[in-house]
Amino acid sequence: MARRYRAADFDYPYPPELVAQHPLPDRTASRLLVLDRETGAVTHRRFRELPTLLDAGDLLVLNTSRVIPARLIGRRENGREAEVLFIHSEPDGSWLAMVHPGGKLKAGRRIFFGDDAVAEIVEVRRGGVRRLRLDGLDVRGLMARSGRVPLPPYIHRAPEPDDRERYQTVYAREEGSVAAPTAGLHFTDEILESVRARGVTIAHTVLHVGPGTFKPVDVEDPARHTMHAEWYELPADTADAVGRAKAGGRRVWAVGTTVARTLETAGALTVGPTDRLTARSGWTDLFVYPPYDFRVVDALLTNFHLPRSTLLMLVAAFAGYAHTMAAYREAVRERYRLFSYGDAMAIL
Repeated sequence: MARRYRAADFDYPYPPELVAQHPLPDRTASRLLVLDRETGAVTHRRFRELPTLLDAGDLLVLNTSRVIPARLIGRRENGREAEVLFIHSEPDGSWLAMVHPGGKLKAGRRIFFGDDAVAEIVEVRRGGVRRLRLDGLDVRGLMARSGRVPLPPYIHRAPEPDDRERYQTVYAREEGSVAAPTAGLHFTDEILESVRARGVTIAHTVLHVGPGTFKPVDVEDPARHTMHAEWYELPADTADAVGRAKAGGRRVWAVGTTVARTLETAGALTVGPTDRLTARSGWTDLFVYPPYDFRVVDALLTNFHLPRSTLLMLVAAFAGYAHTMAAYREAVRERYRLFSYGDAMAIL
């Protein structure tokens, strides 16, 4: 019988100074821990060496979602500051958002942005998400003028001008994420050209990362954790590229847990062999934790993730729990930089 894991199984200690507070000047200078998921063997490389790990005919899938400057500062009715992280708009024109201070901002309270723009909290949903009704507030216009980069809570500094470019992949296109798909932050145009020169196909998908990516699993049984749904799109040309790679016995590389979730969502909805994926879009709340049988992804490129996070659990499902946790202990011993602006890991 397969082992049943508890949330506490995904704790690990790390010195706080290992949490990267700034990106490296050179995106490709990050370290790369390479993990063999069959044997658990670990080797230490640099990210700029990534192309040498790919073979002709492999498929590298990127998430082209773009981070929006979604963090806005308004005022409560008492004149005190309120912070709003806008997530996405609803069909009726309202917006879903996270707010701070959450305990003070209940249904019926209003947040003011300037003299005439008002957001009223009309509903408090599970996980602290608020639904806001807007009056005279052009959210996207306000983001463009004064929105802040939504840096993760473990980066203990205010956003700086460089974050607008560095907390974004070089291939980001479709706006919609409130957190970066961080495995892609290490790529440059030159690295992508080197990958193509090896005969590797590059394909794209979209998953707009929501704030739930930072939410730890706070119930001991992971099966009881509720995932925040996120919008994804698998284009037809990417579905076809996956099919060709699978039919040819080539590897499908997911750049990040967001791509892995997108591909596995499509795989779970596919009847029969996974070389028959079809174009899809919609909302996914797929939660991948061990044990899990991956149908599409053959290799995973990812960053290092928070303890008890759904992202770490996905990695453990792919690489194996024991191999993953041993690799994390090795990364801490070797002083790898952790989390969004930190170093990378390739699982083969």
